[in-house]
Amino acid sequence: MPVRPPLPPFTPETAAQKARLAENAWNSRDPAQVALAYTEDTIWRNRTEFLSGRATVMAFLQRKWAREKEYRLIKELWGFHENRIAVRFTYEFHDESGQWFRAYGNELWEFDEFGLMLQRIASINDLPISAGDRLFHWPQGARPLEHPGLSELGL
Repeated sequence: MPVRPPLPPFTPETAAQKARLAENAWNSRDPAQVALAYTEDTIWRNRTEFLSGRATVMAFLQRKWAREKEYRLIKELWGFHENRIAVRFTYEFHDESGQWFRAYGNELWEFDEFGLMLQRIASINDLPISAGDRLFHWPQGARPLEHPGLSELGL
């Protein structure tokens, strides 16, 4: 059985670490790598989509990042208890036409004893923005450690 530390039960430090690891993985935009963080039978609600299984999640992520160009994400720990973590997040992307968006959302995560995510519930809203209103300008990939987080950016 694969193990994805940190493992539950979470502490303030390990919950924050788990959120940052998830942020870094999603910023890779590599569906195969990201999907490895979830159980084979993971259950998701993402906006209005209901997904079941790691393979379905991987296909969803492939579609997502084909649509959402220059995707950059920041996650921030909101709360945790035992094997559950709540995060808030913001990401920026543009569509095929070049229109930029800032997406705001919350996620509820539940993990198994091996640190794999059993369940992900996400609520997300998109706000059209101008290119000049963008706040996430780091090179594609993980957010640099010196880049401010959501609270520091006033988001």
